[in-house]
Amino acid sequence: MIDMNTRILQELRNIEQEENVRILYACESGSRAWGFPSQDSDYDVRFIYLRPVDWYLSIFDKRDVIERPINDLLDINGWDLRKALNLFRKSNPPLLEWLQSPIQYMEQYTVTEQIRRISPLSFSPKSCMYHYLNMAKGNYRDYLQGDQVKIKKYFYVLRPILACAWIERYDDMPPIAFDTLVERLLPGDGELYQFIQQLLIRKKAGEELDYEPRIHLLNTFIEEHISHFEQKAAALKAAEGTLDDQLDALFRAALTEVWKERK
Repeated sequence: MIDMNTRILQELRNIEQEENVRILYACESGSRAWGFPSQDSDYDVRFIYLRPVDWYLSIFDKRDVIERPINDLLDINGWDLRKALNLFRKSNPPLLEWLQSPIQYMEQYTVTEQIRRISPLSFSPKSCMYHYLNMAKGNYRDYLQGDQVKIKKYFYVLRPILACAWIERYDDMPPIAFDTLVERLLPGDGELYQFIQQLLIRKKAGEELDYEPRIHLLNTFIEEHISHFEQKAAALKAAEGTLDDQLDALFRAALTEVWKERK
């Protein structure tokens, strides 16, 4: 039986052949990239691709995503480079996270590294903080309100809360690793830090972390910080400046680099 990395690479190569695209970059997103997978966590593969030049020379809008939910364990989705660059110029946090994923399955050509080099210029504290704040609020509202809650969902609220705290403290894109956020932002001798570490140990050991009584310490921390970051985000300034010309040039250069062998 082939290992999952080999399987993922095979699926990516199949997509290239079936869709007539070139995959520029593919990585893991979600809990495996964040550093708190369970033993049965699925694989969330995300990629950026480029189609041949003629595909873009059209008056019609075309579908700019490729979605391949293979099975319950493997989900593969990708964005066309033009879509990705348009989201990049808006400081799209999921895309910025992809670029720093610790689990990378494929990186071809130079375009991904070029995007990384200019990513600090696209970072918008306001839009990124709102993204993480809304993620925290939504997950908190949906999963952690009852007397009995699904314990593992605390990670999906704590991570975006700590991402907001990182933006507030460092004015920079938060690291993707949950451990780094915890180590840098929470006092190591504090009760909250110790409690989160215990939950991480249980989750990484493969415990189900299913329904248990809600944890008052964590709920209080979350509610206080949601309230704080709602005020903080509203006071932040929107990003200034533009990368439009630079991104146009990057897109054209990528088309040339990727498809030059077809000429």
